[in-house]
Amino acid sequence: MAIAWGLFLLVSGFLAGHLIPRLPLIIIPRLRSFNQSFPSHPRPIPVDAHLVARVLQMRTTRRWGLVFTIIPLLFGWLMLQWSAAMFGMGLFLAGGWTLLSWLLPLAPGVANSPWTMEVAQQLQIVRNLSESEDGCCESPQPEWELTAVRCAACRSTLLNLARPDLGRPRLDGKFKGFFRIWISDGGAILVGEEE
Repeated sequence: MAIAWGLFLLVSGFLAGHLIPRLPLIIIPRLRSFNQSFPSHPRPIPVDAHLVARVLQMRTTRRWGLVFTIIPLLFGWLMLQWSAAMFGMGLFLAGGWTLLSWLLPLAPGVANSPWTMEVAQQLQIVRNLSESEDGCCESPQPEWELTAVRCAACRSTLLNLARPDLGRPRLDGKFKGFFRIWISDGGAILVGEEE
């Protein structure tokens, strides 16, 4: 019985330590005031100044998650010292794992976040091209769909980049949406199209 209780405390601490750093990404972007200029989920999002700003906001919110990582690390360390060691170990391990996975890249040249400055710059380049004479058609309307940025008028692919979570309330319900964002860490569920 003591082993089962200890294992329960370890898993509970691990889940709490995994969730706490992700709370800013799960809660803040889904507030009503953040989503007034976007169509409802899962419709495509027009590539405009609001979208570029949202990518940068999500990047900042992810950085706030790094600050929130201090909570499970600190409480885990304190519990390891003076309280329930198994729960503290779970908090400390999950907080440390999250901190390392968010700070270190997956591979050289591969970003560890779906919302980077490069993504915002690529979207701005698509926006600039659509407003110039070098557009894909006479009246380009770039939209970020699930798997790529495409022109709504001529359907040509402008940027082969799958859309990550952008903080819009999801149609599959709050619980399923919360669980999906928690597990995927905000990354795109689908991959970009083949070249």
